Amino acid sequence: MKTSSTRIAGLGTTIFAEMSALAARTGAVNLGQGFPDTDGPDDVVDRAVDALRSGRNQYAPGAGVPELRAAIAAHQSRFYGLAVDPDDEVAVTTGATEAVAAALLGLVDPGDEVVVLEPYYDSYVAMIQMAGAVRRPVTLRAPDFRLPVDELRAAVTPRTTAILLNSPHNPTGTVLDRAELEAVADLAIEHDLVVISDEVYEHLTFDGVPHVPIATLPGMAERTLTISSGGKSFSFTGWKIGWATGPAPLVRAMLGAKQFLTFTSGSPLQPAIAHALGADDDYFAAFTQRLQSQRDLLCAGLADIGFDVFVPQGTYFATTDIRPLGFDDGIDFCRSLPERAGVVAVPQQVFHDDVEAGRPLVRWAFCKRPEVIADAVERLGALRR
Repeated sequence: MKTSSTRIAGLGTTIFAEMSALAARTGAVNLGQGFPDTDGPDDVVDRAVDALRSGRNQYAPGAGVPELRAAIAAHQSRFYGLAVDPDDEVAVTTGATEAVAAALLGLVDPGDEVVVLEPYYDSYVAMIQMAGAVRRPVTLRAPDFRLPVDELRAAVTPRTTAILLNSPHNPTGTVLDRAELEAVADLAIEHDLVVISDEVYEHLTFDGVPHVPIATLPGMAERTLTISSGGKSFSFTGWKIGWATGPAPLVRAMLGAKQFLTFTSGSPLQPAIAHALGADDDYFAAFTQRLQSQRDLLCAGLADIGFDVFVPQGTYFATTDIRPLGFDDGIDFCRSLPERAGVVAVPQQVFHDDVEAGRPLVRWAFCKRPEVIADAVERLGALRR
């Protein structure tokens, strides 16, 4: 009896599930999986409750409820000056993960090559494989994790049809600057490539570093599918309300696959996220400042213990090199860390084709309450040499 397909061969269990299960089993502080340990704004929850109690509990339209699509369009205009039609150029998805999956399934054919930045979010690899495509990784390397433009150019071949971009970048925390984005844009235009741009951490950049959507660059709005989500911007990761915006043909292609995945989901949560997207500037400023202070608390603690810390420009995550503490393999380190110190983190090498580049690197989540971060740092003090 056949028990699995080649489509999922070698994918195994996601590292996030493995490490979160390890945290639950050992009682360790979970700085592995990137979810906040506090809920988002009360008024957004109230809107969801109102929707639940007012009968909005059946299927939403496949592309999303009209008020959320309108709110997404307004958000793109407000923050980036991007004009998108809420009827044809916006679609709601079951989180950004489904948006990426449906985009790859809807836009990429078997045998096509997809350029992707590594280390990469693990679902990228899975969905490129399930689409029958070939990934062409371009490695962001320590200590600065900047885009190697020459390597990017070398990765494009006549079989390349798409670039899967992620900025702010998980797991390194790099925010691609305008020059780097222009290099990507020039390449996409020269070779007539689609860009699938995962921007879920768009409102989590620090120290005044701006997030620049690649769709705002000349010639890119017509070839970019931009993906984001309410989970990261409003601390409702479990709601799984994501979206994609872009030219109608790209949105239609994504919806062509999405309709046979979930079709629709989160009906009463969609109007709540529509409300959230209209939050005033003070919300976004305070949210960013809070996460930046948590970043600083964790990075300072890790550095004091002796890790080589790469302070991120954005996202939920900080990266460390574990070699100064006498370790050299992130997977072995992370699997033994709960017993050593009562903390869980995630090894970065599982996000690499170039395993050696990621072997000594470990990702830590700082989207946790300050007291939880302080507890984790205190526990990690057991590693001091």
